[in-house]
Amino acid sequence: MTRLILIRHGQSIWNAENRFTGWTNVELSAQGEQEAQNAGNLLSKIKIDSIHTSDLIRAQKTAEIIMQNNVASKDFITYKDYRLNERNYGELQGLNKKETAEKHGADQVHIWRRSYDIAPPGGESLKMTAERTIPYFTEEIMPELKMGKNILISAHGNSLRSIVMHIEELTPEEIINVEIPTGEPRFYIYSDGKISKYR
Repeated sequence: MTRLILIRHGQSIWNAENRFTGWTNVELSAQGEQEAQNAGNLLSKIKIDSIHTSDLIRAQKTAEIIMQNNVASKDFITYKDYRLNERNYGELQGLNKKETAEKHGADQVHIWRRSYDIAPPGGESLKMTAERTIPYFTEEIMPELKMGKNILISAHGNSLRSIVMHIEELTPEEIINVEIPTGEPRFYIYSDGKISKYR
């Protein structure tokens, strides 16, 4: 049984401050470190062969904390690639979400945050994010799954949502309602050429 495990990084400092983070390199909060520790405890007996993270520190640190507790994995390789980065929020990065809603209107901010193909000013839509994450998934991760390697992807809410959309064959309308909480593993099984959600 070949496993694919997705995890959104633990809470970051800017998550805790309710800020748009995007490509800004922000550390984990104390709660985020604890979330990664809890995930590590849950995954401690699952052998991981490859780890794929973004090039942002919060995703890398989450993976590092998880693997510190892993007793089943001795030899694993970590790959870091910007294509797994969070969606770029452009001019919104660093801004408080509540204050931004007060300035631009809650409806407009909801469109920027949740629509599939409308980007915030100077940033990326989920569709644009998928245009880099899905090729990475098919070119770099699928070949490893086919070789029987267990893989952990430590990334971000929107980069993972775009991959989930691809794996689960969700429509743009369906993916809008998918939430990926910080620090909670999402499990899949690869078998007979297919990826299935495990739990």
